[in-house]
Amino acid sequence: MNIHEKYISRCIELGKLGIGNTYPNPSVGCCLVVDDKIIGEGFTSIAGGNHAEVNAINSVKNKSLIKDSTIYVTLEPCCHHGKTPPCVDKIISNGIKKVVIGIKDPNPLVCGQGIKKLKENGIEVISGILKNECIEHHKRFLCYILNKRPYIILKWAETADGFIAPKQKNIDEPYWISNTKSRQLVHKWRSEEQAILVGAKTIREDNPRLTTRDWEGKNCDIYILSKKGFEKDYQIFNQDSKVTILNSEEIDFEKNVTRQICDKFYDDKIVSIIIEGGTKTLSNFLDSNTWDEMRIFKTQEKLVDGIKSPIIKYKAIKNITIGNNELVYYKNKGVTFSNI
Repeated sequence: MNIHEKYISRCIELGKLGIGNTYPNPSVGCCLVVDDKIIGEGFTSIAGGNHAEVNAINSVKNKSLIKDSTIYVTLEPCCHHGKTPPCVDKIISNGIKKVVIGIKDPNPLVCGQGIKKLKENGIEVISGILKNECIEHHKRFLCYILNKRPYIILKWAETADGFIAPKQKNIDEPYWISNTKSRQLVHKWRSEEQAILVGAKTIREDNPRLTTRDWEGKNCDIYILSKKGFEKDYQIFNQDSKVTILNSEEIDFEKNVTRQICDKFYDDKIVSIIIEGGTKTLSNFLDSNTWDEMRIFKTQEKLVDGIKSPIIKYKAIKNITIGNNELVYYKNKGVTFSNI
């Protein structure tokens, strides 16, 4: 690992600290380096707050060192006025002479213009450092900008004989396939994504809360897919989650439902989403190949009869043992951002 990779790697770690709190903006990481020593670092604030570059520059205690520093950042600095001024202007005004970037920003408002402005002001720019790692880190933002839909994670738990739930369930006593540690991990995932989508049947039969109560972080927005109206005497309506019902006024259920849902998410500026059930809703996205990751908890227990889990024909990329559960990860290899 060379020196540029070393500090872009640090920027990625910094960027991870903001995941879940910056939407619809990407969670960028940034650091300033002088003589192989970090003098300032930062990551993106919540939407409307400072970007990573501003936070990193502001964190430097000895401001006289800034003009001699190299600034490292996971994503091309912005060059347009949004809720905050352009980051390139902050870099230029502080006399920084070298900028090292992980990947270019495909957002049409930036898309190389940030790099161009830096170069026009005599600043050396190096880009494409740890490109694949930065793409992975910014996958949600990239998917939203390039595919005009949120980054989609499909998640469920299933028994050894392929069921996600018994046919008869007690709404007051949830039937858990995943164990306590697995469920806490799901709460961590929710804290990292912007929204959750579930079918109406899942809400009516399970009455879930869909919160991050076992992990620090804000609750996701909740979307419920329901052809008809939806009564509001369920737990999700008694908490601080924003709930949106996707009914026949929003979705034409006789046409491509998945595409319409994605268009709705895009219009709502939803950058990432977890789809948590049920089988029909999950299968809609699988059948249309509209997904990016699958995360499936599996147990050795059997139900013999019940609600079947979605059928998948993909090769797992990773398996993790969590107590008596096995967590299996899948990635849609047909969705790439290698042209950045």
